[in-house]
Amino acid sequence: MTTPFQSLRHTEAQARHDLLIVDEYDVRLDLAASETTFRSTTTIRFTSHGGPTFVDLKPERVHAARLNGTEVDVDLLERGRLPLETLAGGNELVVDAEMRFRNDGEGLHASLDPADGKRYVYGMSFMEAAPSIFACFDQPDLKAPYTLHVRAPKDWVVVANAPGEQVEPGVWEFARSQPLSTYFITLVAGPYHLIRDEHDGIPLGLSARASLARDLDADADELFTMTRQCFDEFHRLFGIRYPFGDYHQAFVPEFNAGAMENPGCVTFRDPLVFSSRVTRGTRIQRATTVAHEMAHQWFGNITTPKWWDDLWLNESFAEYMGNRVTADVTEYGDAWTHNAYARRQWGLIADQRPSTHPVAGNDAVDAGTALQNFDGISYTKGSSILKQLNATVGDEVFFSGVVDHFTRHRFGNATMHDLFASWERAGAGDLASFTGGWLRTAGPDTIVLDRTAGVLLRTPPAGHPADRPHTLRVATAPLDGPWTIDTVEITAPRTSYLTTEGAAVLLDPYEDSWALVQPDHVTVQALKTLLPATEDRLLRAGVWNNVRSAFHNAAIAPADVLDLMEAGLPTEDSDDALQYTMPWLIGRVAPLSADPAESLARIHATALHRLATAESGSTLQLSAFQAAISSASDAGTLRTWLDGRALPDGIEIDLDLRWRVLFRLATLGDSDRRELDGALAAEPTARSRVEHARSTAGLPDADAKAWAWARFLGEIDVPNYELDAIGVGMWRPGQEHLTAPYVARYFEEVPGTVQIRSGWVLADTAESFYPSTALDTDTVQRSHALIARDEVDPSIRRRVVDLTDDLERRLAVLEAFGAR
Repeated sequence: MTTPFQSLRHTEAQARHDLLIVDEYDVRLDLAASETTFRSTTTIRFTSHGGPTFVDLKPERVHAARLNGTEVDVDLLERGRLPLETLAGGNELVVDAEMRFRNDGEGLHASLDPADGKRYVYGMSFMEAAPSIFACFDQPDLKAPYTLHVRAPKDWVVVANAPGEQVEPGVWEFARSQPLSTYFITLVAGPYHLIRDEHDGIPLGLSARASLARDLDADADELFTMTRQCFDEFHRLFGIRYPFGDYHQAFVPEFNAGAMENPGCVTFRDPLVFSSRVTRGTRIQRATTVAHEMAHQWFGNITTPKWWDDLWLNESFAEYMGNRVTADVTEYGDAWTHNAYARRQWGLIADQRPSTHPVAGNDAVDAGTALQNFDGISYTKGSSILKQLNATVGDEVFFSGVVDHFTRHRFGNATMHDLFASWERAGAGDLASFTGGWLRTAGPDTIVLDRTAGVLLRTPPAGHPADRPHTLRVATAPLDGPWTIDTVEITAPRTSYLTTEGAAVLLDPYEDSWALVQPDHVTVQALKTLLPATEDRLLRAGVWNNVRSAFHNAAIAPADVLDLMEAGLPTEDSDDALQYTMPWLIGRVAPLSADPAESLARIHATALHRLATAESGSTLQLSAFQAAISSASDAGTLRTWLDGRALPDGIEIDLDLRWRVLFRLATLGDSDRRELDGALAAEPTARSRVEHARSTAGLPDADAKAWAWARFLGEIDVPNYELDAIGVGMWRPGQEHLTAPYVARYFEEVPGTVQIRSGWVLADTAESFYPSTALDTDTVQRSHALIARDEVDPSIRRRVVDLTDDLERRLAVLEAFGAR
């Protein structure tokens, strides 16, 4: 059972910041004594104005705590807080505690690699997880330097925020770090495979599990090359040297996020070390993630938000700079096209939900609330708005303001007001209207073409009035082409825009602004002719974003979407288009069509066509084959592929493709536990273990669903990746007769999962096990009833709010187009 801890409120953080200055941390961790717990001895030296406060601590047990040499009553520890009575002036707190290794991707996460039985540990301190590693004043604006001492098994390598060395077998000492927020503190420890390099005086490192050594070696040149290119570009743009000593990139198991920007030791999810062939789009995703985390070393690490409500500044800036720098200086010059397919809808959909919030000033009353706003609005929308600002003021003003911000708040904390004041000093002019309309007002404007009136209509989001100007490009074309691109300024509710009869009109296809834009019926019909001849990849990405927005709002029929697929994808030369559009067609469009089986067959035929025409061995061919597997309904064809027979030249069945086929066979009912267990035994990797869990949950039998549900309830404990995969695998279209008993059980039992989980995994599990295939009004009613219950954990409620909105929108498509 997990004790629900009390989330730090903003008012409490402000009071503690006013009371204390933290001078330094000294943290001693013994990782060698036990495989279930570790010893954590923390000395905190701080200056106080004198008076009561508390230290954050989430231990298995406390051996002792002393404040200024006097014992602290550890029995007063409650919900993660140990009360302290501080003296005016200097204070020293020593806490000796036993902490629990975790398997949920937070705190000090321990993982056993099934490939070789080796054990690995890494730290994830983000958003209230640090106190489960060491005692601390856990808030971003109480920064301090850290000195770390680690005892570990003798065959382990240990890397942390600051440079370190092994002073005797199993004993590691690390230099004093720069001032850091608690949520940046990490260490990566275990028998990791380590590669070192150097660039421009900065020691570089890469590490991954020993079982991934060959794969990391294969990718090392690309990763180091990108790192060097990004460092050079960031140094050029900012004129400020990277200040944190070594730059180590550790690929770690079962990591919840894509990566975490810990100064000196960035942690990445280790599926980003590729053990199977991947598409170009997947490599771009990794490249932009590398650049994103490097951008954080300046924005976030040198200068850190004062409170979580400005966390968007970290993520929006890193999102913008990560894509920009990747496109500008690495081999992935098409990063913005990838971004259009991979990220735009994430932000737009989040911004249309009932849970939408402003990019900035989103009322993060406590840290838990802030974590729920860590979404597509904070990343994608914020990045789009910063891109607009850069286009408006120009690079000179934009980067002069950023450098002023870093310089004024070096190793300190700042707010959005501080950043925009720096931009205004740099010559951006008065930005009050910009921040009010774009950053402090939730929701997207809707921009539509009224052909009859010859105007573009701009409508602000309901409940969020705004008067936002838009400067965007519009693409128009008659049926025989070509496309003409115009720039339009929209500064009023109605803007004149005339077009010829029957012409396609695409609004904002190049993502110049942030708005909800959808193709009208005339444009949809014209695109069926125009799309195959459209050579501009970014324009084609704009077409699909327009179409996906329309489908999300029940403004385009599934049949029209499938027609566009058959028109455009057989000649598509971007594997991003296939990689991101095909799963959406399979998972979203086909199930809402009049005949899901026939629609899936059309998708499969389109995938096979592109598979047959793609260059042998290309990543485009790989994307098409992945889609062909996921859309296949004939078990015989899948069996032939699994056996390595009748494969297209250029395709070989590797670990990834094997499990894709096995999962599809499992959901079709043409596999069983024996086959899946045998596949896991044959290749007992971490990836296999996750895919085995997903496939087992996807089997169409009652025992498989009961097996999955036991893990949801915590009756059988599994690591975070497996748990999420089980939830996704459990709810499969066509298996509603098997999952029907679990619909009511979900709403009855999900509130109680707060007793066994916390943080990321609590919310993620509530999402992955939501009855997404129960597409009826009863599920909607049950969802709203759960949302209305006061005792439901806010993170669970937030996910259910979002999932209910998604369910209602899917039902709206069915109602609008008579598919049922």
